[in-house]
Amino acid sequence: MGKRYFGTDGIRGRVGEYPITAEFMLKLGWAVGRVLQTKGFNKIVIGKDTRISGYMFESALEAGLSAAGVNIALLGPMPTPGIAYLTRTLHACAGIVVSASHNPYYDNGIKFFSRDGQKLPDNIEEQIEHLLEQPLTTVEPDVLGKAERIVDAAGRYIEFCKSTVPASTSLSNLKIVVDCAHGATYHVAPSVLGEMGATVIPIGVSPDGLNINLDCGSTKPATLRETVKAQGADLGIAFDGDGDRVIMVDHQGEVLDGDELMFIIARDRLRTGSRFDAVVGTLMTNLGLEIALRALGLDLYRAKVGDRYVMERLLSEKLILGGENSGHIICLDRTSTGDGIISALQILAAMLQSGKSLHELKAGMTKYPQILINVSVTGKVDLQRAPILEAVRGVESDLGDHGRVLLRPSGTEPVIRVMVEGREAGVVERHARDLANVVRDTLSV
Repeated sequence: MGKRYFGTDGIRGRVGEYPITAEFMLKLGWAVGRVLQTKGFNKIVIGKDTRISGYMFESALEAGLSAAGVNIALLGPMPTPGIAYLTRTLHACAGIVVSASHNPYYDNGIKFFSRDGQKLPDNIEEQIEHLLEQPLTTVEPDVLGKAERIVDAAGRYIEFCKSTVPASTSLSNLKIVVDCAHGATYHVAPSVLGEMGATVIPIGVSPDGLNINLDCGSTKPATLRETVKAQGADLGIAFDGDGDRVIMVDHQGEVLDGDELMFIIARDRLRTGSRFDAVVGTLMTNLGLEIALRALGLDLYRAKVGDRYVMERLLSEKLILGGENSGHIICLDRTSTGDGIISALQILAAMLQSGKSLHELKAGMTKYPQILINVSVTGKVDLQRAPILEAVRGVESDLGDHGRVLLRPSGTEPVIRVMVEGREAGVVERHARDLANVVRDTLSV
């Protein structure tokens, strides 16, 4: 059964355009409440990021859940992984996140966590979609859901974050710039680091409902780089709008993406005695990480692009570490979902234990040049046509064991993503450009 509304990361779109409307969210809250409430679990938590439309959608979801007879715990602005954590600890039957992650303020979305703090399985999403087509009915007045606000939500999550590194971990000798993207981590991340002793220089911590992710955060680290160098900081940390992604900047202003951060965490886990034989990445994970992991005696398993698929592979292989180069890192030995703050703390703990700077820690991995070109397409796409296959084989033959080629349709745009990776930037760029031209010419015939 196909899904009409749910994508790989919940439901997302432009505010005011169906289904991202107050009317739909009312019905969605009701459907979710009907499907997910169970005997002994009759409470759903709602948290949101800082975009202005969050007020509207929070209220609409609350009304729908109440109509279904479900109690509601309102968390207010909270990082997505914090909502997952509180879903578990408050013994709720589900958690709802009102956020469009790294998108601009005019977008918003809804994603869900099950009561164990993980994404909802496909069959549950399908049940919710089925109910969305049914008339909304309201329970009897004496069993309507009640709402309460959890006033200490941020404090609970802050303590949990700190508990994921050894209690002896002190950041008192570190000066850290923290870019919170004017998003959900603005009141949490600086507190976590400050309570652990760091000298914190916060930026992107003045949300006004419209400036979330605006020229800041993990997708736009230029200001973070400049601030780290200007302040003589030891490093910088940037989150996206909902706090499940992180990238870091070393004292020289060089950016470390998710692949480099995963390498540092994996190596440190081995040092501390964790037993695992592989890390989960995606089809876009840099070849340099695969080679660096191999030197540590670890394999790299590649899942489809999307943290949902990384999580599925982690669970099926019983592994503890995976993620994407975007900075969405999942440390299953610490928490149940991707968490920017917790991932950053693992890096800081590795720095302190090794006595090395962030710049020194990343030296064990060399990223390969990677070029990605989007080729616009219309209609049905067949990437198995002879000219395309021949061109791909030619590039793969030239790159040998020191490069990769990937062609894949985008899941969100009418484009084919052409990726080429190899040791020499000039060669990679030439192959990517030529291959993109072959794809464009072949698909236009």
